[in-house]
Amino acid sequence: MFSGIVEEVGRVEAFDPSSGHLDIHAKRVLSGEFGLRVSDSVSVSGACLTVVNFESSAFSVDVTPETQRATWFSQLKKGTHVNLERALRFGAVVGGHLVQGHVEGLGRITDIRHDGDAKLITVRSHSQIMRYIVEKGFVAVDGVSLTAFNWRPESFTFTLIPYTAIHTTLGVLKVGDAVNIETDQTGKYIERFVTQPLSFSERGASTQSPKDRHQSGA
Repeated sequence: MFSGIVEEVGRVEAFDPSSGHLDIHAKRVLSGEFGLRVSDSVSVSGACLTVVNFESSAFSVDVTPETQRATWFSQLKKGTHVNLERALRFGAVVGGHLVQGHVEGLGRITDIRHDGDAKLITVRSHSQIMRYIVEKGFVAVDGVSLTAFNWRPESFTFTLIPYTAIHTTLGVLKVGDAVNIETDQTGKYIERFVTQPLSFSERGASTQSPKDRHQSGA
């Protein structure tokens, strides 16, 4: 679980699409008592990946074919910059929102406009993603916790403040670029329970004691 508050922008050292092996140069996420170690989860531009190796200034993860299909990671190459965040610790401050690191699909930048010192960036995506984005609701774009507004059936807009532009990869986005999207998971659970409620038999089975289930063959 992550918060969508990027800690560092890392740099790809090597990527092999066939094996999925990805090497990333980093510093901050590897340092200190809670620096990344083998088997730790790390958010790489919004995708939750598992550390398989680490050194003082680099770590490695494996990107599965499913993750490559759901993200823009097929475009990774040496020198590509990625947003990095370590997994949350219990008791730590959650500065953004709860992000699972399960990228649902891609968005495409369709418009970038200046709004004072900030930028208004519009993202277009398909209906299966847009249905879970609401006006002034949470959305993670390349792993960055943001607030969606100006919602349309096919697009939404977010404000990119100067600090976030400098400290994440969002500051160099261009019209036409692809971004990883994860919506707020709350809406999905509500939809699942409302549209596919448990049947009477399932509800009855869930309230049986272990002894009753055993005797009934459940």
